[in-house]
Amino acid sequence: HVPAWRCTGSLLSPTVVLCAGHCTDGASRARIWFDEVVQGNPEYPYGGATSYEGIPYTNPDFCIGCGNGVPGFSYRDVGIVVLTEPVPTSVVSEYGQLPTAGQVDTLAVMTDMDLVGYGVQTMHRGGGQPYWTGLRNRYYAPSKLLSGNFAWSNEFIRCTANIGQGKGGTAFGDSGGPVLLHGTRTILAVNSYVTNYNCAGVTYHSRIDIPEVLDWINGFLE
Repeated sequence: HVPAWRCTGSLLSPTVVLCAGHCTDGASRARIWFDEVVQGNPEYPYGGATSYEGIPYTNPDFCIGCGNGVPGFSYRDVGIVVLTEPVPTSVVSEYGQLPTAGQVDTLAVMTDMDLVGYGVQTMHRGGGQPYWTGLRNRYYAPSKLLSGNFAWSNEFIRCTANIGQGKGGTAFGDSGGPVLLHGTRTILAVNSYVTNYNCAGVTYHSRIDIPEVLDWINGFLE
């Protein structure tokens, strides 16, 4: 087994991790770190005493290219990893909380959000094709909820992604990370995709406050 890609997730219980469907799709196993700083860890990405092994599950309705336009790029982009051993409370003592059904629809435009992820942070330019790079550390960025009136708004939320002015966004590697209602542990959606290689403009996040999605997630928590 060779590590193939990396994503971000949220611990919902000692053994259940929430992430994106395109993070779990096609994977036979998962390996997870909970350290704020993974950069420099000699066990990464092959595992050891600092990581936890898990089995990935993809939402049965997950599909890439099942809709029209950018918001239809993916559908039900939600995944779960069930760990083979519980994470002790000495490592993680607080868990992400699930939203109430339809909670996103109650929020005003420009509601404050917190985006979290271990993704890249810097685009390297010069000496050839630009490429993204960054430390394997956990960061968060303040963002705001954009208008919910768009194609597939019943499946996704859009957030601001332009760096600066006290805001931030998501980039490659942040997929599956939580979109938190600002100042809380309530997860409204998971980071799904961006609209361009520069990771600027608008980001899309797969809602987990959809009743069918909540039921599927809760099935792993029961």
